[in-house]
This record gives sequence, C-alpha cells and structure tokens, in this order.
Amino acid sequence: MKKRYLSVAIISVLLCSMTLSSCIGSFKLTSSVMKWNNRVGSKFLNELVFFAFWVLPVYEVTSLADILVLNSIEFWSGRNPLTSSIKVVDTDHGRYEILCDGTGYTVRHQASGREFRLDFIEASQTWTLNYDGETYPLMTYLDSESVRMIAPGGETRIVNLTQEGVLAYENEVRSQTFLQAYAL
Repeated sequence: MKKRYLSVAIISVLLCSMTLSSCIGSFKLTSSVMKWNNRVGSKFLNELVFFAFWVLPVYEVTSLADILVLNSIEFWSGRNPLTSSIKVVDTDHGRYEILCDGTGYTVRHQASGREFRLDFIEASQTWTLNYDGETYPLMTYLDSESVRMIAPGGETRIVNLTQEGVLAYENEVRSQTFLQAYAL
C-alpha cells in the first residue's frame, strides 16, 4: 500500500513539475530566421522578405516548431537541437523534414514524400522555389532600391523598396498565398 502511495506521489510531483515549470526556451529557429531577415538589406527589403515569409508561412512553421518541439527538447535535455542539419516539424498537415545545407532549404512531407526546395542563387541574387521539377523565381534583387517579386498569378513585378512599394505589393497578395498560386 505504501508503494502505491509513493508511486502516486512521484507521478504527481513529475506532472506538477512539467506543467508548472517554465520551458519557454530560446526560440532559436525563429530567432535565426528573423536575424537573417534583419540582415537582408534595407528596412523595406527586410519588410518585404518578412511579409513573403509570413505568406509562405515560414514564420508560422518555425514558431510552431520552436513551441511544440525544439524548446521542449532544449529545456529537458539542456542542449539545443538546432545543431543537427535536419529538423522535423509537426503541423496540422502532417510531419515535415527541413534540411538546411547552407545554400538553401529542402522541405519534405514525410507521409507523401513530396518536397520543395528554396535556394538562393548568388550569381543572379535570386531566391527560387523548386517544385515538381520546375523552378520558379520568388525574388530577385535588382539593386539596393528594388526587387523583382513573384505575384499571385505567377507573373513578376518590380517592387520598390520603399514603404509605399512594399505596402502596394502586400496589398496585392494579401488574399492569396504563393502556395496556392503553385498548388503546393
């Protein structure tokens, strides 16, 4: 009988420690993406990349990965899981593997095996989306004041890196996402 009470007491203490302890974590994945975003260029280009990553939903996926997986692992193990090159993220649409190889990102849906790739081509200063054997330019840096961005219908347009230019582009794509435009 004492053994049973001891087991219940130990389980209760463990449950309380898990629910009452703070495992906020460092949000390393989201912080890394945001730090990179802040170094892209001017404040208008940074805003444009931020908005594109919000539409794609890069920030949503990284935040969810941090909240549900990475911060908990960091809290309980005492080590940052971002030291590995493959990240696994569980979403409402299934489990995704994200591989960063230094030049881009490969994102693969585990159940279906379907994947897409985001690459930065240094020579042309272009971020591309590679999907089903097709490559789509998402954003090309033209100069320090403008970029060529993909529009919802697949066409491209030049976006001035001013508050007005970025706002006009955001308004144009607000109701659609890049993923819908390419049926990802």
